[in-house]
Amino acid sequence: MTSASRWGLRTVVLAYLAFLLVLPVGVILYRTFQHGLSPIFDTLTTSEAAHAYEITLIVALCAVALNTVFGVGAAVLLVRHRFPGRRILDALIDLPIAVSPVVVGLALTLVYGSRTSFGGWLTDHGIQIIFSLPGMVMATSFVALPLVVRAVAPVLAEIGDEQEQAAATLGASAFQRFTRITLPSIRGALAYGVVLSLARALGEFGAVAVVSGRLIGKTETVPLYVLDLYNNFNQTGAYAAATSLVLVAVVALVASRFLRPRGGLNLS
Repeated sequence: MTSASRWGLRTVVLAYLAFLLVLPVGVILYRTFQHGLSPIFDTLTTSEAAHAYEITLIVALCAVALNTVFGVGAAVLLVRHRFPGRRILDALIDLPIAVSPVVVGLALTLVYGSRTSFGGWLTDHGIQIIFSLPGMVMATSFVALPLVVRAVAPVLAEIGDEQEQAAATLGASAFQRFTRITLPSIRGALAYGVVLSLARALGEFGAVAVVSGRLIGKTETVPLYVLDLYNNFNQTGAYAAATSLVLVAVVALVASRFLRPRGGLNLS
């Protein structure tokens, strides 16, 4: 490839990123601080904003905790064991990447809604899934499900199981082998997957919008709060709340660069 071709390719890539990513985000940041810090402070210190941040944090942390436990277990199962249906399980883990979050929210509503047979039975027994925190956690967990698995699995495959087998011959239990050998070996990849999963959970909109009902002061997360502010012509407030999500995304991006393992994210 000639020097002119390389510079042309770089120009196309940078221009694409500039118009698709940098320019829109830059406009949001400009509009946020256009009228000073006072409108930002007034918007982000309201009771509705505080509740939205609280709900977002609760849902995100619960989803990340569930996906961390599932992700490590699924990665160990896929890498360390051979069983019928392994490829099917491997493909199903990537399903949230291919399915629209809105479809996920609709599917959960059709299964766990109070007007369905199973959802109605749960409601009769005092368990409400849709339009409450459990449904929001389920929806968020679904969309972020592959991230921990795809971060941990390649590292498990790379380190092999020789040390674990040696420990087993010396009498170490499965729990001891996992906590003393496996977990320390994957902690970097696990941290990387957790950071990505947290960033994905904090910014989820589509699935949560469907299952939450968007009840102000009850089931409204920060992304939903941004839309509510914008629809109510509080553009400065919407920009301020959106900027807080952008800052979280930037922090997660920087952290992921330091934590990212050398291997890829796809299981071979």
